[in-house]
Parts: sequence; structure tokens; C-alpha cells
Amino acid sequence: MTQQIKRLILSAFLLMGALFVPLASAEGIKVKFVELERVDSDWFLNAAFQIELSPGLEDAVQKGVVLYFQTEFELSRSRWYWFDERPVLAQRQTRLSYQPLTKQYRIASGGFTFTAQTISEALQVVGSVGGWRVVDATSVDPSKTYSAALRMVLDLSKLPKPFQVNALNNRDWNVSSDWTRFPFAPSAQAVIKRQD
Repeated sequence: MTQQIKRLILSAFLLMGALFVPLASAEGIKVKFVELERVDSDWFLNAAFQIELSPGLEDAVQKGVVLYFQTEFELSRSRWYWFDERPVLAQRQTRLSYQPLTKQYRIASGGFTFTAQTISEALQVVGSVGGWRVVDATSVDPSKTYSAALRMVLDLSKLPKPFQVNALNNRDWNVSSDWTRFPFAPSAQAVIKRQD
């Protein structure tokens, strides 16, 4: 009887250990670096996202499905007497596609087009945001402090209709980062936030 109890306890510990082992490849989007830099009186956003797609999504891109990634930035300020003030809400789309004839990935964002040889290079380009004007001097009060927030999501509404239905039922297609929040003071010269 005691041998059976020992085996049961050992099995329980092994099962618990297996549950807490981190996954080898965690798909999704993570914010690695955010910087708001003041140029004259406006603020420009520089950011780096780490994007890892599931094998199913990578295969869909190679078969001709175009993916749209949406980067969202907002400023807000709490008010005790009313709803939060949201002076800035900026969105930017980045398009990722595969060209089978040239065997290259094509990335389009903000009027610029880039090419990459591999999916990892393409995702690195998609995850790089530089020189994006998000705050102008007239939208914020320099004497106040705001809360800035940034995230990136895979925009499922831009997928072809059959894929939208599949995406609603498939967790691999719901790719997004968490909101990264940090304080923003318009009187500063730069605001930098690094993630671990």
C-alpha cells in the first residue's frame, strides 16, 4: 500500500512539473522596446515588437493569405469628475504578403514597401516601428502627465471571409500583444520603456 502511495505522489509531482515547463516556442506578439522622442514640438514613436506566428499562420502566408497587423497608440488622463480624457488615438496598419514568383515576403506600411527573404526577416520588419508621429503639440497640455499605451494585433477583419470564420474558432489566429502602459510627460525630451 505504501508503494502505491509513493508512486501516486511521484506521478503527481511529475505531472505538476510538466505543466509548469515553459513552451519551447510561444507564439504571439511582445513589446520589446518603446521610445517617444520629441522633435520640435511633436512626438514620434519608435518601437520594436517580437512577433512569432504559429506554423499554421506561416503556412497560410506562404499560400497567399495577406496578413494585416495593426499598431495602436493612445494617450489618456484620468479625471475624477468625468470619463478619462483621450487626446490621442493613433492607428497604423502593416501588410505582410508572400510573392511566390520572386520567393520574397513583401511588407507595406505607411506608404513604404520592403522585401525580405525569410519569414523571420519579414516579421522583424513588421515589428519595427520608427519615426511614427503620434502626438502633436496642440493635442496635449505640457503641464499635465498622461498615460501612454501601445499594442499590436493581427487584424482579423481584413482576412478573406472564409478565413475570418476559421480565425474566430482557432486560437492560433488570434495574435496580439498586451497593452504596454507607461507614464508620459509632454515636458520631457524623451520617454523610453524597455520590456524584459
